[in-house]
Amino acid sequence: MTVLPEGFQFSKAFEIGSYQVNPKGLIRLKDLGDLFQEIAWKHADSANFGRILLEKNLMWALSRLEIKLWKSPVWGQQITIYTGGRGIEKLYAFREFLVVAESGEVLARAMSSWLLVHTETKRIQRPAQVLTETLFSSSKPSEWQPQKVDLPSLPALVETEYVVQASDLDLYDHVNNTSYIRLVEDLLGSQNLTASTLLINYMAECKLRDQIQLSLYRLENSTYIKGQVSNRIVFLASALVVEDK
Repeated sequence: MTVLPEGFQFSKAFEIGSYQVNPKGLIRLKDLGDLFQEIAWKHADSANFGRILLEKNLMWALSRLEIKLWKSPVWGQQITIYTGGRGIEKLYAFREFLVVAESGEVLARAMSSWLLVHTETKRIQRPAQVLTETLFSSSKPSEWQPQKVDLPSLPALVETEYVVQASDLDLYDHVNNTSYIRLVEDLLGSQNLTASTLLINYMAECKLRDQIQLSLYRLENSTYIKGQVSNRIVFLASALVVEDK
């Protein structure tokens, strides 16, 4: 049996494809988020708390995600992603990701918090009812927890609108969490900015043809993005950015 590092419980190797990189050959955060989502499903399915929950009208909803990127994986690179449960606190279950190169170099880390939701009533359920104590300890919640994004009281530097397309939708017929990451990256890219860290709070669902009002704010070294439909905020994000050269 292979012993995984740092108490991680599941791993999967990936090769970065040409369709996952930007013009510099570096993986997009949206595509890295896709890999996180994929391995989370694989791990959950292997331990019977993944797609089988649909039979009980339950689903996992991503609440917050924080990505720290030290060195972007590049086109054709072989990487391994590790994941594992990092405890439960109140209604949140935490999952961590670790991205490692073949050399063993750590390229990125991410922490996520999830809510267990009833698909019909939309009521939040206690995650301990479907998670084992060995994978998600309720007595040892994660010390690293994605935080609430506090939007600064400043006028927006950039405002634009995006209409939700069919390709944005996921298994549950609402906008996939990584589609929001793409919106953030595109808005940053319009200002020649690239994120090295990203914290995103998912706050409400979006459906097909919803009109998302996107606003970008800058405060010192941090950049903030708000996505809003009518008077309802659907996501907030903060990022540390660098200017593209």
